[in-house]
Amino acid sequence: MVHRSTRDPGSFRVEPVSTATSRGLDLPAISAFLTRQGVAVEGELSARLIEGGRSNLTFVVADSRHQWVVRRPPTGGTTPSAHDVAREFRVTRALEATDVPVARTVALCEDLSVIGAVFTVVEFVDGTAIRTQSELEQLEDAEIMACVQGLVSALAALHRVDYQSIGLERFGRPRGYAARQLRRWSGQWDIVSAGDSTLADRLLRRLADSIPDQRHSTIVHGDFRIDNTLVAGDDPGVVRAIVDWELSTIGDPVADVALMCAYRHSGLNLVLGTSAAWTSARLPPVDVLAELYEATADIRLDSWDFYMGLAYYKLAVIAEGINHRYRAGATFGEGFDTAGESVTAFLEAGLAHVASR
Repeated sequence: MVHRSTRDPGSFRVEPVSTATSRGLDLPAISAFLTRQGVAVEGELSARLIEGGRSNLTFVVADSRHQWVVRRPPTGGTTPSAHDVAREFRVTRALEATDVPVARTVALCEDLSVIGAVFTVVEFVDGTAIRTQSELEQLEDAEIMACVQGLVSALAALHRVDYQSIGLERFGRPRGYAARQLRRWSGQWDIVSAGDSTLADRLLRRLADSIPDQRHSTIVHGDFRIDNTLVAGDDPGVVRAIVDWELSTIGDPVADVALMCAYRHSGLNLVLGTSAAWTSARLPPVDVLAELYEATADIRLDSWDFYMGLAYYKLAVIAEGINHRYRAGATFGEGFDTAGESVTAFLEAGLAHVASR
């Protein structure tokens, strides 16, 4: 797995061993761990911090012949269950047996004595992460539509997986997803919020008063959008891997689609600290994305306004969580200082979907 843009080969920043170590990546310790796992490590490891992520720290780690991707939680400012790299390792390992595109897993380390945190190692995927509007602008209109269809098809493929048949029957409870999401995200809000919670409380109340019946239970990614996938450099319609699975569980697939659509909001630019590709006007509007999913997956998007309201609530909590880590000094890279500015806009967008409740 790697967030790499073949159209922007300079998007990586090489990290010297000493710097990477100070940022929570002890390369000698990781080398020794991989060797104990039976992974051939040839020579001293180097690391490159992958920019663009706003949650877990993600590095490309390489020896003289191989490349892997290592993920670990932030070094501080974390909230319960919000940075579960072990969880994403387990779901991607199970999905290797399906037609859902994922990076192949290598090793999971839950021994905190190795680098001070749980971390995962997966194979490097040679693909393109389309993060910014400038990267998207390099595509022709036909390529963009092919990319959108590829993304929707990959999400539909995930939702078609029989999670019990691949050993994920205990990955989450099949019913009561919406209520659990409200409890989880409102709990996160209580931890990270540092300002006025009036809008958040109002949206939460309206959502709690309108929880719908759940018609489908599937694996949900929980954070699906264009830059959480890697596409083929020569064909953006081919998804090589879906990445960033830390929020995945068993739940209602409508929630996945709603969050994908809510991410089209311009507030995502503030969260990512850049003009995000997924907010571009060249991409289809929300209603077209929703219709495309229904046609591809053959799943009706019932209770749409509720799930859009829930999606915007989650985005507000995510943005406030990034701001929380920024205030705690536990973030690295550009753009973390603007995420908090999006919170009010996300909450207002959510309220617009449940205004009559």
